[in-house]
Formats: sequence, structure tokens, C-alpha cells
Amino acid sequence: MSLTNPPYIDPSERSVAQRFENRSDAFWTGIRDAAGAPALVLFAGMVGFGAMGRTNGLDVWFTSFTSIFMFALPGQVILLEMAITGSSVLAIALAVTLTATRFITMTVTLFPQFHEKDRNRSLYASVHFLAMTAWAISMREFHTIESRHRLSYFIGLGLVCWLISIPGTILGFFLAGMVPTPVTLGLVFINPLFFLLTFTEVKPWINRIAILLGCLLGPAFFLMHRDSSLLTTGLVAGTLAYVIDRKFFRKKAGLIG
Repeated sequence: MSLTNPPYIDPSERSVAQRFENRSDAFWTGIRDAAGAPALVLFAGMVGFGAMGRTNGLDVWFTSFTSIFMFALPGQVILLEMAITGSSVLAIALAVTLTATRFITMTVTLFPQFHEKDRNRSLYASVHFLAMTAWAISMREFHTIESRHRLSYFIGLGLVCWLISIPGTILGFFLAGMVPTPVTLGLVFINPLFFLLTFTEVKPWINRIAILLGCLLGPAFFLMHRDSSLLTTGLVAGTLAYVIDRKFFRKKAGLIG
């Protein structure tokens, strides 16, 4: 009786039980996971943005096209505000680009978790689905999904989030004036709040420490300099969280020397 070599198993899958039968199963699960609270929260945020567009004199085409081609609510709000104030195209482009730098960290933390065969040029198309909601849920779920099925799950999740943002923006545009301004502004901030609550479920303590420090330091930095407060809070809170995690939690667990 001849002995054969055991089949190769991706190291990232050795501790993951089989969750999906195939890529199609993973894709439709991603759609189902997005179709509940994530889609409703994102829809509400885009309703608020659509109402903001009409209230400030923009047409439905410009407002809705930002959701189709940008799909980044913070950048869309900045684009809207700067367009209203008559800023130059160059200034608007630079400001929106700065808000988009957050996608760099999302990309370098999420995309390496895909299977090696999926890390190719086709990801340039998939990256359009990368947003706060899809990223947070993927980071929470990927440790339970085999690496070969993660891309399919992410596409299903991100596709629903992107598609739901378009009718949400259009509906908000036509509902403008029927909803009080404080409610409209509140709808815009529902999505970041949902992202924050979702991200607290990610297991590493460093994430929770960063969120706690951000909540404590944010108001102080805002009082010192409101225009740079968000960037400063993220930089300081994230750095402190990293140092605390590395010096205390990881060292105590014996993960570093």
C-alpha cells in the first residue's frame, strides 16, 4: 500500500471550521448579512445626505452621482459643503482625497486576508465596495470564514451596501423639507455610530482601547482646534492604543519578548 502526501492546507484555514460549501454560498450569506441592520443604517445615512443636497440647492443628479461613484459618506459631505461655498476644484479634490486616506488602513488590514489566488488585479474593481460598514463586518467575520471564501462574502456584503445607498440618496433628496433639520443631520451620523458599535465586537483589545481613548480625547482636541481635531484624535488615540496593547496586553500574554 503506497503512502501519498497529505493535501496542502492554507495556514489561515487550519483553525477555521468549514462554514460555506462554495463561493456562491459565501456570496449569498454576505448579501443576507448586509440586508438587515447594515443596509437599514446605511440607507438612513444616505437619506440624510440626499436631504442635505436638496436643502443646499444641489440637483438630484449631482447628489445621487456622488453615492454611485464615491460611495464614501464623509467625503460626500465634504464635497457638498465645499461645492456650496464655491471652493475651487483643486481644493475640493485635495480635501476629499484627505478624507479618503482612511481607506489605506482598511485596505492593508482587510485585503491580505483574502486567499492568495484572489489577490490579483480584479481587486481594483472590488475595492469600490470597501466602506466603513463592509470593512467592520468583514473584520469581525473573517476569522470564521475560510480564506478562499472571504472575497465572495465581502463582495456580497459590499454590493448590497453600495446598491442601497443610491435609492436612499434619491429618496432623501425628494423628502427634503418634510423632515426637521436636526433629524436629517442625525440620520447622517447613524452610519458612523453603527460602525463604531460593530467594531467594538472585534476581538483584539487594541480596537476597544482606541475607541475609548478616541471618545475621551476627541472633545478635548475639538476645543483646542476643531479643524484638525478628528485627525489628531485618531493619530493620538491609535498610537496610545498600540503602545498600551504592546507594552501590557501582548507582553503579559507572552506574544512579544
